[in-house]
Amino acid sequence: VKLTSDLQTFCNGIRQPGRDFLDNLSNRNSLAYVCEWEKRPKSNHCPSIPLVCAWSCRNLVAFTTDLKNEEDEKGTHHMVHIIDTEHPWDVYSIYSGHAEVISCLEWDQSGSRLLSADGDGQIKCWAMADHLVNSWETSLGSAVDGDPIVALSWLHNGVKLALHVEMSGSTNFGEKFSRVKFSPSLTLFGGKPMEGWLAVTVSGLVTVSLLKPNGQLLTASESLCRLRGRVALADIAFTGGGNIVVAATDGSSSSPVQFYKVCVSVVNEKCRIDTELLPSLFMRCTTDPVRRDKYPAVTHLKFLTRENSEQVLLCASSQTGSIVECWSLRKEGLPVNNIFQHRSPVVGEKQPMILKWRILSATNDLDRVSAVALPKLPISISNPDLKVASDTKFCPGLGLALAFHDGSIQILHRLSLHTMGVFYGSSSGSSQRPGEEPAIKRQRAGGHTVHFKALQFSWTSLALAGVDNHGKLHMIRVSPSMGQMLDMNTLLRHLLFLLEYCMVTGYDWWDVLLHVQPGMVHNLVEKLHEEYMRQNQALQQVLSTRIVAVKASLCKLSAATAARACDFHAKLLLIAISATLKSLLRPHVLNTPDKSPGDRLAEICAKNTDTDIDKVMINLKTEEFVLDGPPLQSLQQLIQWVGDFVLYLMANLPNQGSIVRPGFGFLRDGSSLGMLREMMVMIRIWGLLKPGCLPIYTATSDNQDSMSLLFRLLTKLWLCSRDEGHPQEPDEPLIDECCLLPSQLLVPSMDWLPVNDGIICKLQGKQPLRLQFGKPYSLPGLNSTAQVEIFSRSPGAQRMDNLRCLHMGVCPTEESKACTRCGCVTMLRSPNKTNAMKQWEQRWIKNCLCGGLWRRILSTLS
Repeated sequence: VKLTSDLQTFCNGIRQPGRDFLDNLSNRNSLAYVCEWEKRPKSNHCPSIPLVCAWSCRNLVAFTTDLKNEEDEKGTHHMVHIIDTEHPWDVYSIYSGHAEVISCLEWDQSGSRLLSADGDGQIKCWAMADHLVNSWETSLGSAVDGDPIVALSWLHNGVKLALHVEMSGSTNFGEKFSRVKFSPSLTLFGGKPMEGWLAVTVSGLVTVSLLKPNGQLLTASESLCRLRGRVALADIAFTGGGNIVVAATDGSSSSPVQFYKVCVSVVNEKCRIDTELLPSLFMRCTTDPVRRDKYPAVTHLKFLTRENSEQVLLCASSQTGSIVECWSLRKEGLPVNNIFQHRSPVVGEKQPMILKWRILSATNDLDRVSAVALPKLPISISNPDLKVASDTKFCPGLGLALAFHDGSIQILHRLSLHTMGVFYGSSSGSSQRPGEEPAIKRQRAGGHTVHFKALQFSWTSLALAGVDNHGKLHMIRVSPSMGQMLDMNTLLRHLLFLLEYCMVTGYDWWDVLLHVQPGMVHNLVEKLHEEYMRQNQALQQVLSTRIVAVKASLCKLSAATAARACDFHAKLLLIAISATLKSLLRPHVLNTPDKSPGDRLAEICAKNTDTDIDKVMINLKTEEFVLDGPPLQSLQQLIQWVGDFVLYLMANLPNQGSIVRPGFGFLRDGSSLGMLREMMVMIRIWGLLKPGCLPIYTATSDNQDSMSLLFRLLTKLWLCSRDEGHPQEPDEPLIDECCLLPSQLLVPSMDWLPVNDGIICKLQGKQPLRLQFGKPYSLPGLNSTAQVEIFSRSPGAQRMDNLRCLHMGVCPTEESKACTRCGCVTMLRSPNKTNAMKQWEQRWIKNCLCGGLWRRILSTLS
């Protein structure tokens, strides 16, 4: 593997299965993981068919392969493979049913549905079955029979966010990430965006499919222009006014690149498409006398972003080389003939303006380009923004990636096209340093080269996914500073900025974690909390659980903070249980004041500092807490978790001095302790109505009131930490009482914590990993360190349903699902019949507590 310092990577090229992957690596700090498709064609020839790759905002990667059926020489399966980047070996392979090669893959804006289109004009829409990332099904589709699809896109939903690099020092999220006024491609009644997709075919046809609210599909097709012609390449962009712009070329660099405005509407329950011709352009290389016939074919045509139809990237190629040009659409004054110059001007008359394409920049002659990837990060590209990005060395979103046939990748500035970073692929067999020999020599030295056929940026532009000409998947890490040397504070500020962006948008932040080293974790968590506390109350409430999930995933990256990750998971569960239990309370009379029973409970518990639970209970209107028996009984396992957690916290209070153990974070968290106190009071009242719902404790004395004892200790600890600005240390009598707890009550174990089996923790050491689909990769992770032995599970330990707080046995037979982010495990099918518990389970149908996606796991591994 050869690298320059400009571009760090975490992927390796191809190695034979029998060879040791760690041999002869010149730079061990460069790699992270590679996935190899085991059932690839046995021949090593370069397939001429294009492979496709797409990366969603939820960090799901979809890519295609074409596998020959060994039994039928003519049979080829056109397959779509979907992985989540945290468990890349757990691939879900779909026999797509496409009769021809798949030419396009497109994720929707939510990252939960996927479009695939082929060379026969068939378009299929794939959606998660049961909200599982490794279970997909198709129920919708459209077709333009026999007309290959060359471009495909979902209609725009009208949501556009701008990321302002120059405001990265601001304390207000609203100034850093502003909502841009942008109209959806098509709206329903009330301005709600209508869902659907748009495709361009090789014969110059544009076809639109609209998803009606009742599930039906409205489809219409229209010619791009009156004189239809061959469209070899096309791309689709959107304007702020709700129009669609299509760029198309017939593949010849001597022909014009045409642009069309497409307007979609629904008239009398039928889809209508109107098209209009826009200004076109000729590539600069064809007008240059030196290069006129040098690059005969246009091989890549892309708008720089989907929301910017005024900038386009073009690549023209020959058999041996390529050239890339960046063009911009500008308004220019129309020159007026001299005859009309001297006439007296009319008041208020302005010079007539026209739209015209102007070339922004062009590269020199390059090696032959095999794939292009454009950044998805919506940074502003005004001059002040670009200057700030240059001054602060903040590079995400500024560079586009070009993959070459010699196996290398270059990152070019998206406007000036100057080189920002280079990755030299591993196809070169030479041991020379990169840059000391021409690319042609490197190519010959390695014999047959491996190169990328498809390339895609992640949503923060900090990683690249690529599929090579052997159908293998690679992951490449892209440095936020493109290899420039940064001081630690600047690097932390860049990563913090992107983490905040992911929090605000709801996008997955997995690719940001790739750049977080264990030593950065503590500072990042502290700075993230500081920035969060500066936001207004409404925004804090919206982001309250998301920031806890971000902190939890950060803390897992370091052994020193791993215990805090458990605290954050416990806090997520605590917040959810508190909200659920309080939602059961109903006011006794209809004409109630503004405050709900839950708010009044919180207010009274905050004011009443009595350590006696019964005295606190007297101040409440107990009629508001009257519930029927069945709901209370069905929620007993959640109530039991609250009781066990309070007991665990208090019993471990004396042990927190030496090693940071799970629960340490709660000792100074006044709001969480107050929440536990409120629930203890609520449970105490419910226990009077239905004793069977109370938490069960194993006590050494028959006449001991366990809840009163725990409430008294909890209140004393809460009084020490309720003033978060000036927390006090627990006094000696409290610690002495907590020391006696294990002799009075049986303290529960830690088996309610999820165990993460993902790959992100394995990448922090930057050891090269080589993975195979279908084979989970096991590497000693954080669980082997002495500090966090408490998280490890013995083979004979009970497995837990982390959401329902139920024991599933040592070898569960029930099918389960696990969170792709935190590892939380829960049963796939509900064992409950009561409405109260079903409501709890419905909260987690689509996402885990932490917001991660679900994946099905085998019963033997659950």
